[in-house]
Amino acid sequence: MGALAAQAIPRLAVAATATPDWFKFDPRLGESWEFRMDGADAHVVVANPAGFSVRPAMSVLVVYSKSSSAYDIAISRVLEVIDDKRMRVGFRVVNYGGDLERLRSHLDAAERDGLSAVLAMGSDPVSDLLDVYRGGRLPVVTICAKDPVVLGQMKNYDEGSGFNFAFTSLNMPVDVQMGYLLEVRPQLKNLAILVDAGNVSAMETQCKPVAEFLNRREIRALQLVVRDSRAVRDELPPLLTHAISVMQRNDPALKDSAFWITGSTSIFQEISLINSYSGVVPVLSVVPEVVAVGDDSAALSIGVSFQSNAHLAAIYLSDILRQAEVAANMKVGVVSPPDIAINFRRARAVGLRIPFDIFERATTIYDYDGKLARSNGVMVAGK
Repeated sequence: MGALAAQAIPRLAVAATATPDWFKFDPRLGESWEFRMDGADAHVVVANPAGFSVRPAMSVLVVYSKSSSAYDIAISRVLEVIDDKRMRVGFRVVNYGGDLERLRSHLDAAERDGLSAVLAMGSDPVSDLLDVYRGGRLPVVTICAKDPVVLGQMKNYDEGSGFNFAFTSLNMPVDVQMGYLLEVRPQLKNLAILVDAGNVSAMETQCKPVAEFLNRREIRALQLVVRDSRAVRDELPPLLTHAISVMQRNDPALKDSAFWITGSTSIFQEISLINSYSGVVPVLSVVPEVVAVGDDSAALSIGVSFQSNAHLAAIYLSDILRQAEVAANMKVGVVSPPDIAINFRRARAVGLRIPFDIFERATTIYDYDGKLARSNGVMVAGK
């Protein structure tokens, strides 16, 4: 299979198969994978390579705590990488819903059934697994999770964990990320950071460090914190309106201000609403997938895409399964250089100038009509 095309998060389709609502994947994977529920248990999905009548020699437990469009993208990428490597690996995907006893029972079953590894999907499962399975028998690879060093889960980026976890990071170093941002907005005066208070990892790794970086440089950082993820559409409008009013105190024309969307799913899924209130203030994001076709898009993203992080996690997983690496010895996996995505239609609408070197480095570009022009660093056919 070739690389999956870049897709906006809300637009990932559900394949026509009997799987529960919390588990979605790219339908094209149906050519190489067979998906089914594990009996009547709506919390478990089994994925096996298509065309094999016997159980794969190796199987991996994938742990979710909830449904997420980010996880849909990540699991699709993992399955694609494993298929590209021609590895006969099965996957047992479970949603334990934050219930630690249910998580423990799935881990016990994985050991009893001879599974080979665990894939921890998201920051919450990583935290829970550290509580209940640190030092466990099976190696654990983290995916779609925030920076383990900033969260205090790892001492540094240069050593392995020393136990059964191999970490990857969905973040890039804040000073590097802000360096890119200041290329785009050299005279930046205000940055309004949108974050969900319930997403602790986004607060700790993508909001607070950015605010501290900017405050040290006397750039105003406005932390727009949504308190109830179920009421995002109610909370965002007054937050955005107030932020623009504050920005205008030192930037009347709003030429040196921007909004910054963190990796809070409840926030970035409301990109259309955010754009409707942002006016001439450009909306930027740490999540490359928030830059998408058409107008429901951020103008620019500088960060690590779910696909890139998932690809790296899949490499870590395959190395462990092949016994080429030991989880305890693997350094934190950090994607570098960052994924840069640009939507020139949105950039033009808000008067955002994109420096040429940022344009050159961009992996994903949507043109002035909002159509995909560059994907994974390659020009799209017909452009």
